[in-house]
Amino acid sequence: MLAMFQEQAGWAFVIFLIAGLSDALDGAVARYFGQQSELGAYLDPAADKLLLVTAFIMLGYAEALPQWLVLLVVSRDVLIVGAVLVSHLIASPLQMKPLMVSKFNTAFQIALVTLVLADRAGLVSLGGLAFGLQVAVVGLTIASATAYLRTWMRHMAQGD
Repeated sequence: MLAMFQEQAGWAFVIFLIAGLSDALDGAVARYFGQQSELGAYLDPAADKLLLVTAFIMLGYAEALPQWLVLLVVSRDVLIVGAVLVSHLIASPLQMKPLMVSKFNTAFQIALVTLVLADRAGLVSLGGLAFGLQVAVVGLTIASATAYLRTWMRHMAQGD
C-alpha cells in the first residue's frame, strides 16, 4: 500500500508478487505437512481479502482502475461479511464456503491487479487486455455476489 501510495509501481508489483507467492507456498506447506488449523482457516482468507481489497482501493486511488469497479469489488466483500455477521447475530450462524465462481473471481481479480501493477511498473503493456480483464472481473464479481446471496437467503429461510 505504501509503495503504491508513493507511486513506486515496481516495488508495489514485487511486493504483491512476493505476498501472493508466499501465500501459495505457505498453503502448500501446511497441506503437505497436515498443519492446517481452525485459526488459519479464518486468518488466511481474511489476509488474502485484505491484500486484494487494499490493492483495488489503491489502484482506484491512483486512477489505474475505475472507481466504480473498486466499489463493486469491495461491496461484494462487505455484502458477504455482512451476511455472515447478520446470520450470527440472529443465532443462525452460516459459514460461507468458497464457491467455484468465487474462486474464478478471485483468480481474475489477482490477475487484474498483478497485470495492472506490472503495466504501471513498465514491465508489460496491457492495451485492450485491461478492459477484457475488467469485464471478466465485473461479471464474476456479480455472479459470485449473487451466488452467495442466494446461499445466504436459502439458509435464512430454512433456519439451518
